[in-house]
Amino acid sequence: MTTNRLTFKSNLAQISVPVTSANLGPGFDTFGLALELRDRYAAQILDEAIFDVDVTGEGADEVKKDKNHLVIRSMLRGFEHMGQKPRGIALRALNVTPHSRGLGSSASAIVGGLALSRALVHGGEALMSDDEMISLATQLEGHPDNVAAAVLGGATIAWLENGVGKAVKISVHEKIKALALIPAAGLSTAKARKLLPEMVSHSDAASNAGKAALLVHALSHRPDLLLVATEDRLHQKYRGSAMAKSFELVERFRAAGVAAVISGAGPTVLVLHTSSDTEIEEMVKAAGGGFVAKSLEVSHEGYQQA
Repeated sequence: MTTNRLTFKSNLAQISVPVTSANLGPGFDTFGLALELRDRYAAQILDEAIFDVDVTGEGADEVKKDKNHLVIRSMLRGFEHMGQKPRGIALRALNVTPHSRGLGSSASAIVGGLALSRALVHGGEALMSDDEMISLATQLEGHPDNVAAAVLGGATIAWLENGVGKAVKISVHEKIKALALIPAAGLSTAKARKLLPEMVSHSDAASNAGKAALLVHALSHRPDLLLVATEDRLHQKYRGSAMAKSFELVERFRAAGVAAVISGAGPTVLVLHTSSDTEIEEMVKAAGGGFVAKSLEVSHEGYQQA
């Protein structure tokens, strides 16, 4: 953390952050994918010691609207990293990411807050690099997969190195698209993680290691390998009881040759495909009732400043 006294900008800063999906099957807490549906945040520094927060869209009635709002907390962590916190902040948030659905709503808020803090400081880019942003965001989120994709865009591989979140971006084949099937009811990440066993078999671990390695190649060069490359034995089946309809849909799609996975901690189902619009419509029909379908392009850029 720098100890320099900061010069805050007086103008409004605006940031958009893409929806993200994590795991992608075998890459538990490792793989992330940014998708082109964006939460939007605008913030300004205030001379008064107040936190003026207004939220519209998804989760507007559920989130705190004071200094405990996740975007505000992330902004303050960013300012602290750079050396000085402001007295007050005005924040406006337009949320499109469904909460507790496995689409990275908390990662969006965290990365959005850190990016806003950097944008509101003169010379902020020199005081907080993207690598440092990923590290700070990992501290706030607890794991690096979603935040890495939200920062870097595209597909990412993230890991912890001596407790520090790190990530690299990998290319995504131009034909790959995503279909998100979002159920009405959510599931907290904390509850989903409690369903995981403390130990798994060596064969299951070896299988996932091989499929995760193959997934890098499938995403970048061989979309035809997505079905086999997204096979998972480590986490989805253990969470199935908490999201029975989603897990049943994943199994049904995969039996039909479609690369479907649970998005993050669920319960959204994510399909990675190269299908035509007509084929996508057939997938949506096959999902049946109870799911809202969103056809999404890969977002090759992470957070963006307006």
